[in-house]
Amino acid sequence: MKSSALLILFLKNASAFTPSCKTTSIRKPSSSLNEMKQIVDGVEFDTIAREWRCKFTSDGNKASLVACQMALESIAEDLLEVEGVKGIERIVCDDCLDFKVITSVDADKFGEWKKEQFEPEEFFIEMLGAIDGVSQIETQTYTKMPVMATDFSDE
Repeated sequence: MKSSALLILFLKNASAFTPSCKTTSIRKPSSSLNEMKQIVDGVEFDTIAREWRCKFTSDGNKASLVACQMALESIAEDLLEVEGVKGIERIVCDDCLDFKVITSVDADKFGEWKKEQFEPEEFFIEMLGAIDGVSQIETQTYTKMPVMATDFSDE
């Protein structure tokens, strides 16, 4: 019990260790309940995410970050139309100069998006590649699953 309380206290205060990382999320209600997928015993998931990431520079008052945000805003509505989308997160780390977009999709709908080559991924990656100061443009696919659902808000 004591270790659980310490873990909860640590998690509640963990944001103090990453003050410059900012996350913005767009959430869309899930339209269906999924059957859990399993990687191995005990490692289940119901969501698959596609991440697009790059590095920006601090040059020109972070003009490349501004341009990355504008590129995201230009495709956000298209991402919300992806079948099975659960949410879109934008993560910016001011210390590491990271810009990331994570689109989470119901696991049972992800294959359809993959067949469509993660539309509008190609267009978005091209936009990022055209921005002065942007480098290390990468993509990655992974599963997502909440470990615990606890409200850490102060009441």
